[in-house]
Amino acid sequence: MNFLETIVNFLNSILWGKNLLVVLLIFSGVFFTFKTNFVQIRFFKHMIALLYEKSDNNNQNLSPFQAFCISTATRVGAGNLAGVVSAISIGGAGSIFWMWVVAFLGSATAFIETTLAIIFREQDKNGTFFGGPCFFLKNGLGKKSWGIAFVFTGIICWAGVLQVVSNSVTESFNVAFNLNPFIMAGLLTLMAAIVIFGKTDKTAKILDKVVPLMAFLYLAIVFFIIIKNFNLLPDVFTRIFSEAFGIRQGVGGTVGAIVMQGVKRGLFSNEAGTGSAPCAAASANVSHPVQQGLIQSLGVFVDTFVICTATALVMLLTKESIIQNLNGMELLQKSFNYHLGSTFGEIFVAIILFLFCFSTLLGICFYGKVNVKFLTDKEIGQTCFKIFALSMIFIGGIQQNIFMWNLADLGLALMTIINLSGVFPLSKFAFDSLKDYESKFIKLKI
Repeated sequence: MNFLETIVNFLNSILWGKNLLVVLLIFSGVFFTFKTNFVQIRFFKHMIALLYEKSDNNNQNLSPFQAFCISTATRVGAGNLAGVVSAISIGGAGSIFWMWVVAFLGSATAFIETTLAIIFREQDKNGTFFGGPCFFLKNGLGKKSWGIAFVFTGIICWAGVLQVVSNSVTESFNVAFNLNPFIMAGLLTLMAAIVIFGKTDKTAKILDKVVPLMAFLYLAIVFFIIIKNFNLLPDVFTRIFSEAFGIRQGVGGTVGAIVMQGVKRGLFSNEAGTGSAPCAAASANVSHPVQQGLIQSLGVFVDTFVICTATALVMLLTKESIIQNLNGMELLQKSFNYHLGSTFGEIFVAIILFLFCFSTLLGICFYGKVNVKFLTDKEIGQTCFKIFALSMIFIGGIQQNIFMWNLADLGLALMTIINLSGVFPLSKFAFDSLKDYESKFIKLKI
């Protein structure tokens, strides 16, 4: 294990430590933002309207809203809580500004990769759509081997994320209810098994109810905290902007550390450019590829500008003396305890973390289903991945493993590189599709 940890840490030191991913992601976001003439701004109102547009859906494929919920479930998960906590703990308040920058630029990248996933997706004999980076790498570039590489790097990343997410839940329930992690890990694994096993995959039906509920519940409490501390907001935003540019020294010590944490955790949270979300989006039954591209672009906004910002404000509105020298979920729980009282604060964090993380676990299982389909049509492949995913959930729940954070970071970096290696050369198809959509739907009040 020490040898493996050494390799993972070495690769992360190159991919993340040398800012290679930072440069790649920011360049991608800037490039696609300008090439689409700021699609994330021009079509923002239309994005929201598309969520409620009815489609001729069937039992095999997802509605646009269900696809949005699955991808949002993995975005609006542990990254919005643990990821934001980590960013602020290491990079200071200024890292939040860079998370916003990554989200704004990344929403254009999300639009392109999702549109490509729809254009190059496949349909099986049952009429079910499957798509994502592995499919557009094969069907668009003729690089099946690259598609296989994406699948395996995705599995590496998701193995880490499944463990980290599961551990976050069991830890919070141990603090709030003194529930043994072994028992909670077993319950979490059992609940996931009930959803993903059976004659029909119940993931979409569960998530299109859970995602709106958890978002409303979380934002209602955060809104209460913000109103309660409204007079402190100007100081909080001043701190965010001043630390972002090193005017006030952040926890990370240097502007580079602040930017790195914001970008890394921003990516971990909103997933734009990684190729994950298109795996769900490609299963949507839409009349035009651009429609789902726009919906997924909106998902990045919801994730970072709404949920991540809400989490950050709760922590930054807490007295620094209360959370000084704290990190991880303990920092988040102490922040909510400060605003809501220790009993209600701990219970609320445990419940909301469960909803966020359980939805993430289900979303990742759906991603795995799509990518395993690329490797084999045999049902044994799906069964093996489900068992693997459940084992990761259980193992992660009973013990904390910092190595899994590093493994998730490595898998995420490799996925991003492979995904963008297909997105850039194929982006002309997405640009043409956008032009076609604008010409056909010009009468719409976009």
